[in-house]
Amino acid sequence: MDIKRSLVLLFSSYGCFLFAQEKAIDTVYVFDNQMNRVKLFHPVKIISAEDAEKNSSNLSELLRFQSQVFIKENGRGAVSSPSFRGTTAQQTAFVWNGININSNFLGQGDINNIALFGYDQIGIKAGGGSVVYGSGAIGGSIHLNNTLDFNKGFHGSLFSEVASFNTYNNFIKGSYSNDKFSFKASGNYSVSENDYKVSDLNYINRNGSYYNTTFNVGASYKITNDHKISWQSQFFDSSQRFPVYEETGTKTKYKTQSVRSLLSWDWNKTKFSNSLKAAYTEENFQFFGSLNQPKSSSGTGKNYIFKNDFNYFLNSKWNFNIIGEFQVNKGEGYQNGISSVSRNIGSVSGLLRYFATKDLRFEGGFKKDFVEDVKSPLMYSFSGKWSAAKWYDVSLNVSKNFRFPSFNDIYYEPGGNKDLRPETSTQLDMTNVFKAGDFRLTLSPYYMNITDLIAWLPTAKGYWQAFNVNKVESYGLESQLSFSKQWGNHKIRANAGYYYAKSIDKETKMQRPYVPMHRGNANIDYEYGFFKLFAQGQLNGVTYTTSDEKRSDAIDPYFLLNMGISATLAKKYTLGFKVNNLTNTYYKTVSFYPLPKRNYSVYAAINF
Repeated sequence: MDIKRSLVLLFSSYGCFLFAQEKAIDTVYVFDNQMNRVKLFHPVKIISAEDAEKNSSNLSELLRFQSQVFIKENGRGAVSSPSFRGTTAQQTAFVWNGININSNFLGQGDINNIALFGYDQIGIKAGGGSVVYGSGAIGGSIHLNNTLDFNKGFHGSLFSEVASFNTYNNFIKGSYSNDKFSFKASGNYSVSENDYKVSDLNYINRNGSYYNTTFNVGASYKITNDHKISWQSQFFDSSQRFPVYEETGTKTKYKTQSVRSLLSWDWNKTKFSNSLKAAYTEENFQFFGSLNQPKSSSGTGKNYIFKNDFNYFLNSKWNFNIIGEFQVNKGEGYQNGISSVSRNIGSVSGLLRYFATKDLRFEGGFKKDFVEDVKSPLMYSFSGKWSAAKWYDVSLNVSKNFRFPSFNDIYYEPGGNKDLRPETSTQLDMTNVFKAGDFRLTLSPYYMNITDLIAWLPTAKGYWQAFNVNKVESYGLESQLSFSKQWGNHKIRANAGYYYAKSIDKETKMQRPYVPMHRGNANIDYEYGFFKLFAQGQLNGVTYTTSDEKRSDAIDPYFLLNMGISATLAKKYTLGFKVNNLTNTYYKTVSFYPLPKRNYSVYAAINF
């Protein structure tokens, strides 16, 4: 198979690998057509739908145990935010099927208000990605992807779980496809009293209940062998109450609803492909300062997005990619000073890829954003990957990335600042992959320099205001050791990661708050016939909560262990049992809000 044909297969929006046979084959449609190209130069951790069921409490729990992302969670199920490589939550991009879905108001994603179920895979990419994925992709990006199969007939699955604290998770999915048409729909409902107790602090998670409902639907139709029209939508509704320390405390709640819909027309030929997308996303939220009173504040954000991705193969070695995008962002608030605002955003990106040999490849890219009332920098990226030997691969990535201010940063009253500059970063990382037999070791040192960091600080007028204040230097190491082996009916998969992050405020020379310098996690899966066993461990080092590294206010180190067993009969019926926090460890990820100690769940799944 020559390089040119390999490129066609990798870049094609069909997302499949074809071999020399002439017979008809199954194909898969991937909505995020850039992801296969990103994987050529950057490591991307893929979490399958099956792996997601191991951490079915919420997306925060999944990312905490199965990725390098650090999670700050204000109690289980409450406000939660991610952090890559010592950056902020606003510097993490959430990408749904290739579309950036960070909040217009906050400039970030609240993980516990993003559905866990309903995706075919979740991708975790560390490092800058603004050239492809836009504002906020500074520390890394989290990709929530759906796929549509062809020639698969009818399939369905059901997952139902009962867990501690009166928690219930239910998920159902069905799909049908033939050689021309593919359809998939799924629904999820999760609810919990969430009234866990932590004896170490004599703490009860009062007023911590939550529920969320998700519905996903997608379809694709092949007009001809070269043309395909596809559609994907998600509807999400959630309510969460915020914990209080005393029964007499004022009980509050937060409700949110989101709609995401994406229509795509894809044209694929041997030498070129083009993907034209139109998307609509909407977020609504309401905050209730008292359960029995009308809403205290609310907001509605709407985005209209048009995106075209053109990819052309000059020959077997050269390929260029042009991406154009236009957005209209709208926001309307209640009791927050944001009456009605609108912002137009345009961008153009260009990427050139050179495949020198089958073992050596390069990519260079640029992007220019045109953001209304915001002066945005010219962004760039350069990547190279070399398979130097059968046992060693090395890749190098250099990029400039940015985040423009959110609606809250600019317009919130009081405290918004219309003179804010966008955050920018320049960064460098190198990935070294060593392979020996069934072992694989990945070492990724990185360096990042961030300027014009947007921070909310107290003022003499008695309120907090957004300023460009900090200059941050972040450097560290991400490492991963994995092992996979099958002998007879025995299968084993194991991986262990260690993450070192030094994130320094250049003015104070101190470690930034909520950036643990040392973290690690490990996962092991064992399968024998119909029986499966898994274990997960997480180690978190000292985490400072103040900018002066005050040890007495810091969060102490902790180690967590989860375990689960399951049995599958007739390849269709599965019954499983999980223990979370087996060691009954007292821990928290932010001050004042401990997370649950030992808890349990039992689940059943049916595939048909």
